[in-house]
Amino acid sequence: MRVLNFGSMNIDHVYRVDSFVRPGETKAASQLATHSGGKGLNQSIALARAGVEVYHAGKLGKEGGFLIDLLKKSGVNTDNIGVSEFPTGHTIIQVDDSGANCILLFPGANADIDDTFAARVLCGFGTGDMLLLQNEISGIEPIMRMAAQRGMVIVMNPSPFDAKVRSYPLELVDIFLLNEIEAEGLSGETDPERAASLLGQRFPAARVVITCGARGSICMEKGRLIRQKAYPAKAVDTTAAGDTFTGYFLAGLIEGLDAGRAMDLASRAAAICVTRVGAADSVPLRSELD
Repeated sequence: MRVLNFGSMNIDHVYRVDSFVRPGETKAASQLATHSGGKGLNQSIALARAGVEVYHAGKLGKEGGFLIDLLKKSGVNTDNIGVSEFPTGHTIIQVDDSGANCILLFPGANADIDDTFAARVLCGFGTGDMLLLQNEISGIEPIMRMAAQRGMVIVMNPSPFDAKVRSYPLELVDIFLLNEIEAEGLSGETDPERAASLLGQRFPAARVVITCGARGSICMEKGRLIRQKAYPAKAVDTTAAGDTFTGYFLAGLIEGLDAGRAMDLASRAAAICVTRVGAADSVPLRSELD
């Protein structure tokens, strides 16, 4: 099974400051680091490192070529990445001395996905292929409808969650991958198990997976609740833990594992990820788990 990840790609500019800039204030940053980012890019790299045949689709500005190089180096097919007249999506991130952060996101080329581009990408995929979506690009609803018409398995990770998510044709989704905030946004329930139960009733044909940080993860599948522990790890950076879980969970399913064993695989990968600094760079290789 091939995976088409129609997702975001960002350039992250991270500034180290003693405290966040206040209105009207000019402040000197002590450090600047530039990283690759975007949930779409991170998840494509996680899928590739887990051993999946993955194709990334999306748009970059003219200055975003190094993100394509990173995807290629990680084993991701980049034939479906287009060039936009808009700049590459990017973030301005302030990190203060306590480790807290505040983030300004400019969607840029990620918001330049129209129906024509989506149709051109999707014409190369069909029954037996999987579509993975997050909530960081434009055109999600038509992409979902076109993918369903082509018989693709649709996976939705609605991150970052906002009111638009509820307007998407969620009845077309085969697998939901949610954190606790996203699960609450869709269900109205703060308790993950109640949220999984409610969403399982609302979407009985779908798998509903909810990650709960150090408390592990759960999956509602055909009325049955599956629980998976989190593996203990000394966390130094949790940035790409959810994206790593996504990539390895889907890899497990594609290999024929049941949901429980796929969650165990994903939990082990996420535990390695959080012991490393960075986003895409912290995603482990499959050989590290084996």
